[in-house]
Amino acid sequence: MASTAPLHPVARQALTAALDEGWADPARLYRSGRQARMLLDAARETVAAVLGARADEISFTASGTQAVQLGMLGALAGNRRRGGHLVHSAVEHSSVLHVAERHEAGGGEVSVAPVDRAGRVDPLAFGALLRADTALAALQSANHEVGTVQPVGEVAALCAEAGVPLLVDAAQSAGRVDVPAGWSLLTASAHKWGGPAGVGILAVRKGVRYSSPLPADEREGGRVPGYVNVPAIVAAAASLRAVRAEAERENARLHALVERIRARVPQLVPEVEVVGDPVRRLPHIVTFSCLYVDGEVLLTELDRAGFAVSSGSSCTSSTLTPSHVLAAMGVLTEGNVRVSLPYGTAEADVERFLTVLPELVAGVRAPLGLDLPAPQGASEQQGAPEGLLVIDALGKRCPLPVIELAKRIGEVPVGGTVAVLSDDEAARLDVPAWCEMRGQEYAGEAPATDYGGDRGSAYLVVRRTT
Repeated sequence: MASTAPLHPVARQALTAALDEGWADPARLYRSGRQARMLLDAARETVAAVLGARADEISFTASGTQAVQLGMLGALAGNRRRGGHLVHSAVEHSSVLHVAERHEAGGGEVSVAPVDRAGRVDPLAFGALLRADTALAALQSANHEVGTVQPVGEVAALCAEAGVPLLVDAAQSAGRVDVPAGWSLLTASAHKWGGPAGVGILAVRKGVRYSSPLPADEREGGRVPGYVNVPAIVAAAASLRAVRAEAERENARLHALVERIRARVPQLVPEVEVVGDPVRRLPHIVTFSCLYVDGEVLLTELDRAGFAVSSGSSCTSSTLTPSHVLAAMGVLTEGNVRVSLPYGTAEADVERFLTVLPELVAGVRAPLGLDLPAPQGASEQQGAPEGLLVIDALGKRCPLPVIELAKRIGEVPVGGTVAVLSDDEAARLDVPAWCEMRGQEYAGEAPATDYGGDRGSAYLVVRRTT
C-alpha cells in the first residue's frame, strides 16, 4: 500500500530462514560471519539487479526516510564546491522537505518547482530552476498521496545537461514499475513492497560526488554506519524479486480495480473530486476528496467497516495543517481519502468498498444540515451592500467554512459576492478549490476586518452559476 504493505509470504519465509543462517556479524571472518556475509552480498546483488544498479552502488539503511536524508545530505556535502543551491518539487515526501529546511537554515538556497492540478511537474519549469551553483535536484518517481507518476526521465536529461546530480525517491514505485533512468542517487523502502520494516535502500551511482554527513564507518560503503540487519535485508531482497516477477500481471489487475474506483465513486457519491493524474499514475493508488466531510470522521467510519485507508486532509492532522501535496495541486484538502490496493486485493473487497462508501459519506454529512434551509441571523452583517453576503465562520474548522459557503451562496444573485470570514488556514486552500469544482469565481482574499470580523481573512467568492 502507499504507507506500508502487509509482509509478503516470500519475505516471511526468507526472514525465518535468515534468522537462523544470517544472525552473525557479516564483517567478521569466522564461519557464521562469512555465511552472513554471503547472504548479505546475495541480497545486495538481487536489489541491484531489480533497481538497475551495480551491487557496490547499493547501501542498506534503517528506513526509506533515512535513505533520503543520507542521500541528500551526502550529495549536498559532496558538491559543496559547486554551490549551495537545492531544487525539489512541491510535492516531495516530508523527508525531502525536512532536509531542505535544514539546508536553508544552514545558509543554503532552495528552489521549489510547482506542479499542475494533477500533481505533475513541468520538466521545463523544473529545468529552468537549475543554476550553475545547483548542488542537487530531487524528484520523486511517483507521488505518495495521489499516485501521479513524475516525468523523471525528462528532468534527468535536463539535470545531466546542467551537470546536476538528481536524487530520485522511488519509495512508491520500486518493485511495482520499472525504475526510471537517469538518476544519480536513488532511494527506496522495503516495507512499501511487502518487505519487513526497517530496511531502506540508498543507491549512489559511481562517479557521483558524495561525502557522508556522518562520522566515518567501514560498513555499507562508508555511507551508513552501524550493524546491518542481515535477516531483514535478505527478506527485503527476496520479496522485491518476488513482487517484481509478479508485477506485470498484478499491476494490470490492480490498475483495472483502481479504474473502477475512479469511475464509480463520483457516480455513487455526490460532490466528490478524484485527484491525481488519470493516466500517468501508479496502478494501486486512488485518491478522492469529498466536499463537506470531516476527513478524520470518514476515515474512522471506514475503519469500523473494515477498510484501512489514509488521508491527506488537514482534519486528520493534530496541527490542522493541510496536506502540502494537495495544497500544491490546488485541490480540495478536506474530506480526502487515499485508497491503496496491496498485492492480492480481491475484486469483492473493492465492490464492498463501493457499496459501503456512499452510505458512510451520507451518514457523515447528515448532521451538517446540508438539506436544511439556510440559517438566518448572526452571520449576516447589518448594512451589507446589496449583492454581498458575509458568512462569519471565524472559530470554525475544516470543513465548516466551505459547508456554510455551499449552503448559503444561493442567497446572493448571480454576479453577487460572498465573503467567507475564517481564521482557519485550510480555508485559504479549500475555498478556491471549492470554486474550481463548483464553477464559481474565486475573487481573492482581504482582511476580515474589512467585512466586520475581528481576526482572520475574508475569502471572496463571486456567484457565477445557479
